[in-house]
Amino acid sequence: MKSVLSLLAVFSLVCSSAQALDIAALERAMANPDRPAADKERDASRQAPAVLDFLGLEAGMTVLDVNASGGWYTEVLSYAVGPNGKVLMQNRPGGNSAEAATARANRLGNVEEWLTPISDAPANSVDFAITALNFHDFHNSNPAAAQGILGQLMAVLKPGGILAVIDHEGTFGADNVSLHRIAFEDAVKAVLESGFVLAGASDILHNEADDHTVGPFDPSLGRNTDRLVLKFMKL
Repeated sequence: MKSVLSLLAVFSLVCSSAQALDIAALERAMANPDRPAADKERDASRQAPAVLDFLGLEAGMTVLDVNASGGWYTEVLSYAVGPNGKVLMQNRPGGNSAEAATARANRLGNVEEWLTPISDAPANSVDFAITALNFHDFHNSNPAAAQGILGQLMAVLKPGGILAVIDHEGTFGADNVSLHRIAFEDAVKAVLESGFVLAGASDILHNEADDHTVGPFDPSLGRNTDRLVLKFMKL
């Protein structure tokens, strides 16, 4: 991925009036005693404050957490957007993490559990959408269906809205379906095809020890994969 990062500056759409995320405040919020200990164990490998700062998240935004599962990112996002923001915790009904997700949503005052298709959100109503560690599932199993999801995200995001993609990075041309990964080139191509513009990519979650030859849950990785961090925008 590093070889193409220099090319991405051409696509940077940073707004000079944007208010930077308060990283220190987010770190303090993530350390609060009400947050599950199991969530805190993943903080070192996910580096959410630095990642969300790069992606352009701001307080007061309306955020859509796509296929949020149990809601690790949902909770961090809820702290980041603050009381004037809102997080839509989107999942399919009856998933494996449904009970945990509902309990989390009930505990967090600015989180709304969203057990319906993305398209049910009003058009142009979301400032920031994120798919964390699951875009490979959509794309690898059914690229056409993945384009459908991306099309729904395009519709619900406001003009200038951000789509963040975080995923287990694979090697281009490898059997990433079996490995539950996605190559940088494949991820970018798929999202660009849906009409988004690539605004940046980061090596924040690069892990030199992961050579992309085993799956994310292989014990040798300790759940710390080499990860893509991609920022797209709706013009």
